[in-house]
This record gives sequence, C-alpha cells and structure tokens, in this order.
Amino acid sequence: MLALTAVFLAAAVVAVPVFKRLGLGSVLGYLVGGAIIGPSGLGLVEDVQSTLHFAEFGVVLLLFIIGLELQPARLWRMRGAVFGLGGAQVLATAAIVGGIAIALGLDWRAALVAGFALAMSSTAFATQMLGEKHELSTPHGRAAFGVLLFQDVAAIPLLAIVPMLGAAPTDSGSPWMRFGLAAGVIVALVIGGRMLLRPMFRLIAQARSHELSVASALLVVVATAILMEHVGLSMALGAFIAGVLLADSEYRHELEANIEPFKGLLLGLFFMAVGMSANLGVLLAHPLLIVGLALALVAAKFAVLVILARLTGHSTESSASLGVAISQGGEFAFVIFGVATQSSVLRGDVVEILVVVVTISMAVTPLLFLARDRVQQRLERASEQRAFDEIDGDESQVIIAGFGRFGQIVGRVLRLRRIPFTALDVSPEHVDFLRRFGNKIHYGDASRLDLLRAAKAESAKVLVLAIDDVEASMRTLHLVKEHFPHLKVVARARNRQHAYALLGVGVDTVIRETFAGSVEAAQRTLEELGLAHSDAKRAVRRFAEYDERMVREMFVHREDEKKLIESAKLYGKELERIFDDDARSSPVREAS
Repeated sequence: MLALTAVFLAAAVVAVPVFKRLGLGSVLGYLVGGAIIGPSGLGLVEDVQSTLHFAEFGVVLLLFIIGLELQPARLWRMRGAVFGLGGAQVLATAAIVGGIAIALGLDWRAALVAGFALAMSSTAFATQMLGEKHELSTPHGRAAFGVLLFQDVAAIPLLAIVPMLGAAPTDSGSPWMRFGLAAGVIVALVIGGRMLLRPMFRLIAQARSHELSVASALLVVVATAILMEHVGLSMALGAFIAGVLLADSEYRHELEANIEPFKGLLLGLFFMAVGMSANLGVLLAHPLLIVGLALALVAAKFAVLVILARLTGHSTESSASLGVAISQGGEFAFVIFGVATQSSVLRGDVVEILVVVVTISMAVTPLLFLARDRVQQRLERASEQRAFDEIDGDESQVIIAGFGRFGQIVGRVLRLRRIPFTALDVSPEHVDFLRRFGNKIHYGDASRLDLLRAAKAESAKVLVLAIDDVEASMRTLHLVKEHFPHLKVVARARNRQHAYALLGVGVDTVIRETFAGSVEAAQRTLEELGLAHSDAKRAVRRFAEYDERMVREMFVHREDEKKLIESAKLYGKELERIFDDDARSSPVREAS
C-alpha cells in the first residue's frame, strides 16, 4: 500500500509542475500522470476501478465546499440557470449526440443513453479550472455551476430509466420506486439537516478540539455521501446539499478550512484515476475515430452552450467562456455506461470507445482555456489601444471607476453640474451608453496601471471607486494608493466587510451602498406609523451617525469574531440607552 501511495505521489509531483509551467493547468498534469502509471501505460497500478471509486470522494468534498459557499437564497436566485439553461443544454446536446450515434449505426435505445450520458459535463474538471482562474463568481462561472447542478439532478431519473430500456432482467426493484425513494431521501436530508447539523456543530465547538472538529466535518460529508449512494444517487449531490444547509451557519469558514486539505489530495487522485481508466489500446486501434468523436462532442456541446447562453442574455465573451468550461464529457457518464452495460443497452466494445472519448474530451478542456485566455488577451489589448486613442481634450478632475448603478448616479449629478469626468468600466454596454452622451471612457479593468494613466489619473483630483466586484475594487484601491497617492477617494462599499477593508487601507469617505436607502426607508416607516417628521428624522439621524462611528471603531476587530460579537452587543445596549435618553428629554408623539 505504501509503495502504491509513493507511485501516485511521484506521478503527481513530476507531471503537475511540468504542465503548470507550460500553462496547461494542474488538471491535465494529473490526467497524463495517471495515464502513464495506469494499466495502458507503465502498468504500475492495475486496480483502476477501486482507485476511481475511492478517489470520487474528492469530488464529494469539492461539492461540499461549493455548497458551503452557496447560500440557500443565492441558490434560489440561480433557479433560472439551473432549470432553464441546464435543462435546455441537456436536452439539446442529447438530441444532437443521439442523432450522430444513430447515423453511426447504433440502436435508438443505445443512442438515447449515449446522448444523455455524453450531455453530462465534469463537475470536478469545470469547477477546478474555474476555481484556479478565480472565475467561479463570474456570470459564466455561476451559469456553469447551475448547468452542472441540473445535470446531477437529471442523472437521478436517467439512472432509473436506463434499466427499463434493456433486455437484461434486473433485481434492483422498480425504477420508479427507487426514484420515489431518492426524492424522499433528499427531502429528509434537507429537513433533518436543518434541524440537526447546526446544533451538532455547536456542541462540538464547545469541546474546543480541532481534531474533533475535523472528524465531525468529515463525518457529515461521508454520512450524506453513503446515504445518497445507498439509494442510487450521486454522492456529490448529497454532500452539496449538506454544504448548502451549513452555508448560513457560523461554522462555515472553519468547516471549509478543515475539509480543504483532504479535498485537494483526493481530487488530484480522482483526476489521475480518470487518466488511468482510459484504454490506450483502443485509442491506438482507432485513433482517428476516437479523436474525431471527442472533438465532435466538445464542438457540439460548445455550440449548444454558446447559443443558449446568448439567448439567455449572456455577453459573447461570457457565452464563449461557458462553452469552454463545460464542453467536456463528465465522470457521471462512466456510471451511466456501467448501468447500460449491465442492462444490455450498450455493448462492451462501444462503452470502451466512449470512455476514451470522454477522457480525451476532459483533456481538451485545459487546452481550450489556454486558447480562450490568449484570444481574450489579444482582444483586450486591441480594445484598450482603441480606447486610449479616443481620450483627448481637457483633463477630467473626476475619475469614476465602475459605471454600474452606483457610478451612474454620481456621473449624472456631475453632468448636471457641468463637471467633466472620465469613466472606467469593463462592460461594453456601459461604454456604449457613456459614449453616446459624449463622456470620455476607458473600456477595461480599472486596476490596470496603464489604464489609469491613460485616464490622466496623475492630474485628477477625485477617484470615485464604484466597482461592483469587491476584489477588483480593492486591487484598484491598492494601485491608486501606490501610484496616485494625491487622489482623494470616495469609495463604494458592498457590505460591512468591504467597508472594513476600505477603512483599513486608509479611505476616509466610505459609502455603504444600501445604507442610505435603508435609513430613508426606516424614516418613512416611522412616519407612516404616525411619528412626526422631525422626530422620525432625528431618530434615524442619531442611528446613522452612531452606526457609522460603530463601523469605524469596530473595523480594528474585523478578524476577531469574538471581539466583534462583544462590541456589537455593547454598542447595541449603548444605542438603546441613547434613544431612551432622547425620548425622556423631548416629548415624542407615540406611534398610533
């Protein structure tokens, strides 16, 4: 066992750095490393299926961590991407691939199963590549995850239907009974998880044992995975549901930190096992057929995804990135192929070819990302050069970085006062809007030094930092502080944590984007309840002043959760006392 472990580690240590140095990513390195040590390579590892089954736990841990970062409310907002885009992608791809399979001579049952199996994409590959490139939170990253989530759910009825298409008898019970059992288990997991998981972690946290905390996190993932596998569902789907149930809990960050090391190792092992599973003998026997099928699969899925993304409002760039991310075959195809073989729906020789096709399509994904990045870099350089050439005339005193809903309000007020400004934005739509009204604009990332210099930041007086993305906002701020320290910064904060980060860098004017509107809503509510306008205005003004002071004083404890809780309780009591004193010192009309 130790010798086998050494073989896996050596293959990873040698292959992954080489492929990362070549710019091809770690995933392709794991794949090639697995193919080299597998049965079709050097033959150092023979038991591929056992390795693959064990390594699937890496995908399970990956989905658990993704679930931790995806709060239920946010998941509900993604329903359009999950059921709309995801459903359309699966049906369209299955129809195209199934039609090609029939044209190649497969029976309609086999073509149907092959079409739906190849319509599935690889959650592990896509999320790993998007994560490495920090694109999971982008529009195409969220859309990709929504499609992948639908595919996991769609696999449930598909696995129930496949045995019904075959001629071989099955002793696994009624497929529809298993489907009903699966749905019941999911509902029970959601209800039981909400009632039990947080109290359980609260008790474990009181023990103050790091080892126990790690063990409990692994236990939750393992238990949900076993439960899902027992009723014929994806283990990863169960782990994802458990993660979503804990996404709003106070233990989310600790759970993620505890799981991350195991996830990284096992996910790498999974990619190596996929590489090992490819029968290179079949590839050598039919190279043109298999490579052609793999490229045709990628091209078909890419075309379907781009068209559907454009129809659902994504930009051309976002649509292309979505196609690149999930145009490969998925690991769930292996499971479907196994069930189809047992049910005599697919022949063994056909399955061998399809497994290699799926594996090659996975290997193509890092190459597609590399090609996309190079194309985007060329387009960005060309766009930036055109934008730089257009900036002429008087220098603006104000630069607005980010021209979304926040930046546009500032720009409109400045325009009313006939104050010229230069806007920087990465959205082509916003760029076109500004140019129609005669304003100067740069299309590109405001955190680029050359872009700020082209916008004459050295002679401007004020920078309005209105970028929607928190990370991009902070990158721009650090760049401005380093190269243009004279600029006065008026910064938009997405939330309290963003405000803490801005204050920590030394920004004096921090505007929390929803704070002013919320305060006004509170004042209107008090007035609707019968409070005099002056009293309501004084009450919310006292609260606003106090809350702003609280933010500035509490940001020094932003990394200490215990201190933040203690300070919040202290400030809450002090604010109540101030309101009580204010009420006693002046007659306030009671709300009627």
